[in-house]
Order: sequence, then structure tokens, then C-alpha cells
Amino acid sequence: MPSRPVLALFVLAGLLTLYRVGVILHLGIDPYVDEAYYWGWAQQPDFGYYSKPPLVAWLIAASTAAFGKNLIALKLPSLLLYPATALMLQHLGSKLFAPQVGWWTGVAFLTLPLVSALGLFVSTDALLLFFWTAGLAALWRALEDGRWSSWLLVGLWAGLGLMSKYTMAAFIGSAFLVILAHPQGRRQILSPRPWMAVALAVLILAPNLWWNSQHDFPTFRHTAEITRLNDRHWNPGELGEFLGAQVLSMGPLLALAFLAALATLPRRLGDPRYRTLALMTLPLLILVCYQAATGRANGNWAAPIYIGGLLLTVAHLADKRHWRFLALAVALNGILMVGAYHWPDLARLAGKDFTGRNDPYKRARGWQAFAEAVAPALRDTPGAVLVADDRDILAQVAYALNVKDLASWNPGHAVMDHYQLTTRLEDFPGRPFVYVSRQPLDARVLGSFERATPLGEVDVAVHRDFHRRAYLYRLEGFKGYP
Repeated sequence: MPSRPVLALFVLAGLLTLYRVGVILHLGIDPYVDEAYYWGWAQQPDFGYYSKPPLVAWLIAASTAAFGKNLIALKLPSLLLYPATALMLQHLGSKLFAPQVGWWTGVAFLTLPLVSALGLFVSTDALLLFFWTAGLAALWRALEDGRWSSWLLVGLWAGLGLMSKYTMAAFIGSAFLVILAHPQGRRQILSPRPWMAVALAVLILAPNLWWNSQHDFPTFRHTAEITRLNDRHWNPGELGEFLGAQVLSMGPLLALAFLAALATLPRRLGDPRYRTLALMTLPLLILVCYQAATGRANGNWAAPIYIGGLLLTVAHLADKRHWRFLALAVALNGILMVGAYHWPDLARLAGKDFTGRNDPYKRARGWQAFAEAVAPALRDTPGAVLVADDRDILAQVAYALNVKDLASWNPGHAVMDHYQLTTRLEDFPGRPFVYVSRQPLDARVLGSFERATPLGEVDVAVHRDFHRRAYLYRLEGFKGYP
């Protein structure tokens, strides 16, 4: 461990961030679909959006306002928040255990495969992990000193976390378990301080709750749909996939050490530090495992478990003096990170044909060229409104071409994305439409307009076996859905 761990980790985090910026530029990728989607949200700041609370859009709006509309500015919130989380983890690990534990936890977080993958893209997970870590640090401080300022800080971080992703609600539940299990916490729970922290968190979330109430609670409905709350059945295959994703997210050696740390927990639960970390880790892990076993769960839904989980793992290895194993585990994750970042280069060096089958970044390729191929149709149709029945097309074309007027083709009046929630063709009376469709439009769609003119086909070859194709139409005189 360096003699000045905070400075050393700060420098390491800065260098790794610059490296990730270089990787993004080197890969030649376009925005991932969700990134373009969030950018669209950022053009219309609001207290809520269809699938997420608003904070990610607000941060994108701030970063692009400050640094212009470019790929790095779009991704900047994540590029900065992951290093900030590592530094916060170092602080917390040093406070709970020792400087060595703090240092290695920060380094382990920076090289975690989950962070390596998500670190190239802006997402709500970057915000969630930062606020979860900051909230945990504030909670431990509040339990120690019991001050109003400490408890209000817990509420602040919890509220901002909720405005980032609703998974932060699990933090509040786990925090109450920690309070009840902590000797000083049991005394403080009878005071107004913890309750005022909850009140502050709810107050910060209140604008989003109000927005949801004004739009028939779309974010809550979306959350219920993707978690299959109304369609529960035993699904061990989903559970196996979810657990496998957790091993990949943590890295093979760190995952083994995490399991070893969990195995030793029963004899360590008398220590408030281990008890706190266990209660901030296991309830969410168990909950999402149940979700996976009875419905479905994406691998990143349990991402906050790696905050307490990493601290538990590094503290366990430090207690056993397994520093070499820890260094090897972190080094292996670093190698995996470099391999994933430079997979296209490695494939070319190995003489392999780079195709859609072996390109892990294909979902972020070809969109700029696709949008540029669509651009003439929009340019040659004065006053045109972009229309599609596909969220990805709307998001990517709007981002690449700065399209402001767009609408989702939605004859069923379903609400499955923010475009369907907020746009209608009827809002553009007398305006022509340029419809971009993955399939040729049928007579029912074309018959909904007074005039329909095919404008040809777009075909962008990303790889020899992976193309982005679409059919373009100029449509005028919308008569209503069939």
C-alpha cells in the first residue's frame, strides 16, 4: 500500500478515467441506445421520465451544457462518479477497519468487472452506487456521533439516490435494520433524527412522486412490469443466470473471496462493523435472488451489494493476511478489463474476422452513419416530424441529428417508453412526417395518411453479418389511427 493512500488512489482513479476516455474514443463507438434516450430526456428537464427518476437526465444536461454535445460530455457523469465512489469507499474502509482495507477496497472497486463494463457508458447505476456508498458512510457516522447534521446527511444521500434509481429504497430498509442492530442505533431510533432523515429523503423524492401522479404513475408501472410482479413462477434457470452474472460482475477470485467472507460472517456478527456491512449487503442480494428465481432479474439489479460486499471481502482477506491473493484478484480483474476494452484489437491481431457475433460493442456501432443516411429525407422535407415505432431509432436519430420534433407511432396507445408517454402525431397538425421503419409499412399504416411517398431504404453495414436497415417514407395528412 502506498504511504499516502488517498493521494495515490486519487491519481490512480484519474489515470484510469483518462484511460477509459481514450478507450471510448479508440473504440469508435456511438452512444449506447439508453444513453441517446437519456440525452433526449435531458433536452426537456422534468421531475420524472417514463422508466427512471430524473437525476441522470439532469446531470447529462449539466455536463453537455458545460462541455458541449459530444460523446465524452454525454458519458461524463459516469466517468466521474465511479472514481468518486472508489474514493468514498477508501474513506469508509479506512474508518471501519484500516487504511490498507480502504486502499484495496477502492482499487478493487475501480477494477471491478461490473464497473469496467458500466464505466464506458452513462447509466443510473453510477449515481446509485455513489449515493449508496455516501449514504453508508453518513449512516456509520450518524450511529457514532448521533448529530443532526450526520442524520440529515443520510437523508440527503438517500433522497438523491432515490431520484437516481428506486433501488435506493433498499438502502433505507437496510439502514433501519442496521439501526436496530446497533447498540447506539437502538437508542437513537427513539429520537426524531433518523425519522427526519427519512422525511428529508421523501421530501427530495416528492417532485418525482408528484410527476408520477400527474402521468398515471408510469415509472412505477414500468418497474412492476420489468420485475414481473404479476407473473410469479419458479424459474431456477433465471436464478442461475443471475448468480453467474454476479460472479462475472465481481471477478472470479474476488467472488470466491466474497463467498469465503460470507462463510465466516456468523462468528463475526458480534462486531458492529461486520454486522452493518452484512445488513447493507445480504437483504438486497436475497431479495433480488428471489426476484430472479420467481420472475426475472438483470445482473445489475443487485449492483449495490458490491459496496458492502467489497468491504466485507477485503476486510476478510486482510484479517487472514491474504494480501497476495487480494493483489492477484485485483490484477486479474484489471487484465479482464484491458482484454474487454481491447477485444477488437486482440481479435484483429489474432487474425480473426471481426463480426457481429464477436463484437461486444455492436449495439453502440453504426448509429451515426444510420442517422446520416436518414438526414437527407428530413432535410428535403421542410417542417418534417420524425416518426418511428421503435424507441432505439427515435433516440439515436434524434441524438445524432438534434431532432426536436418527433413522435412515436402508437396505434395501440400503449405506454412502453417515454416517447409513447409524451408524443402524439396529432400534436403536429398540417406537418409532414418522415417515418423510419425497420419493416416496409403495410397498407393499414399508409392508409392513415392522405399521401404516402416511399423514400427508399437505408442500409448501413456495421459488420458483414450485422447491418442497420430501415425503410423511409414521407407521409402527409394524418387521418388518425386505423
